[in-house]
Amino acid sequence: MRLTRQDVTKILQKHDLLVSEPTDDLVFDHLHYDTRQVQDQTLFVVKGAFKAKYLDGVAGVTALVADHDLGIDLPQWLVTDSQKALSVLAMAYFDYPQDHLWIGAFTGTKGKTTAAYFAYTMLKEATKGKTALFSTVDRIVGPKPADKKKSDLTTPESFELFKDMRRAVDNGMTHLVMEVSSQAYLRNRVYGLRFNVGAFLNISPDHIGPNEHPTFADYLAHKEMLLDHSDHVILNAEMDHYQEIFTRAASRHDRVLTYGRTKMTPVNDQQPLVTFTSQESALHESHFTVAAGPMVPDLQVISGGYRLNLPGDFNEENAVAALMMVGLAGTDHGSMVKGLDEVTIPGRMLSLKLPGHGVAFVDYAHNYVSLLSLLAFAKAQSPDGQVIVVLGAPGNKGVSRRADFAKVLSQKADQVFLTADDPQYENPLTIAKTIADGIKNDHVRVHFEMDRITAIHRAIDLSGENDLVVVAGKGEDPYQKVGGVDTPYIGDYAAVKECQRALLSGQKLLVED
Repeated sequence: MRLTRQDVTKILQKHDLLVSEPTDDLVFDHLHYDTRQVQDQTLFVVKGAFKAKYLDGVAGVTALVADHDLGIDLPQWLVTDSQKALSVLAMAYFDYPQDHLWIGAFTGTKGKTTAAYFAYTMLKEATKGKTALFSTVDRIVGPKPADKKKSDLTTPESFELFKDMRRAVDNGMTHLVMEVSSQAYLRNRVYGLRFNVGAFLNISPDHIGPNEHPTFADYLAHKEMLLDHSDHVILNAEMDHYQEIFTRAASRHDRVLTYGRTKMTPVNDQQPLVTFTSQESALHESHFTVAAGPMVPDLQVISGGYRLNLPGDFNEENAVAALMMVGLAGTDHGSMVKGLDEVTIPGRMLSLKLPGHGVAFVDYAHNYVSLLSLLAFAKAQSPDGQVIVVLGAPGNKGVSRRADFAKVLSQKADQVFLTADDPQYENPLTIAKTIADGIKNDHVRVHFEMDRITAIHRAIDLSGENDLVVVAGKGEDPYQKVGGVDTPYIGDYAAVKECQRALLSGQKLLVED
């Protein structure tokens, strides 16, 4: 929609962001924050370390919104926070699409994508396809192939967020499931947005470093912000720091919806309102039952037994949170059963049988908790075989993960191939050696192979009939981030699939020691 000078001023005043305003009679046909996307009559929002010279030669900008004076001869709104201003202006520019969507959001250190796909699949079944998804893997805004694209961020920049919401609404979507990262609140990408349901899955140290959160306390505080901006909140009663998180939620909500395993030891002497029991967890599926207690009559619909089309009892935790979320959205029980029975998640817990070489698992596990859960599951499935791991760690972010990975590998791996993940501006071998230095178990055999595809081939080549090969970190990502460039990559799953095809045809994997 078009924005007038009066519109912009009113919006900024409403959110207590306005410092000063221009007096010119202005009308804007476009809004953006990227100089490459400027068109005629664009209101340009300056954010981050933007410099005036970046606008040299850019035609079409007729006014600015910024948190400092750029010294440019253009009308300008000065604001206290340009990131917040971008969010509230974007939602207005796209005519408040969130008002036409039921929105459920997940946060947590691990499991956000998995839980989001669970909820999306169930709601998609219940709404006859009228559900959108914003996840780390995909953004889906409609039923056509053109309505699906790969994500570049877990939670997109606010302009892209509301733009995609508008596309979803225009495509007839009525529901949206999305992931909300701590960075989304740190960078004010979801400023001013409220959710129908917010679910907090778990918390452990992650995303702590120079370019992310300075401390764990800061990381947790930004995660907790989802609780402040949701009408209903769901908490995992078995997560670390539960009492602190519950107290925060209870201070803002009359009812906090909790879930946990049957007969768990409660942290605050209160049993979870929803409990679940794991019945069976096999290599390719799991079975569990859910019971909603009498204090949650609006969630009785989720009670019953389920087959989950993914292995691992840790995935059952995520499934229960998703069931509670879609239950609050009015989903019928049949859609819940069918959704979980059929759900597939790109890059998550993908398994392939390897003739003569056991089974390979491909998973996006990229932090301490997710890797620990994955390797613990693998070890339980193969008590007589080895767990052989292929992984690396990203460069220039999440530096604490390297020590965390070393700790898990020391406990749960038999052999590990350390390789490149998304090294960015760091040397992947340096990252790998940092992980190796932290491995304190002499029985873990460490290999270095910086070519990721070769590392996968080598790991599979040395595996035996009873072994499990776990390829963690990239899933089906189509690129690796190297030196600031998205370098094309076939993806971990495709690399394992190559090995499977070679083994099925009797070929050797052509690897060198």
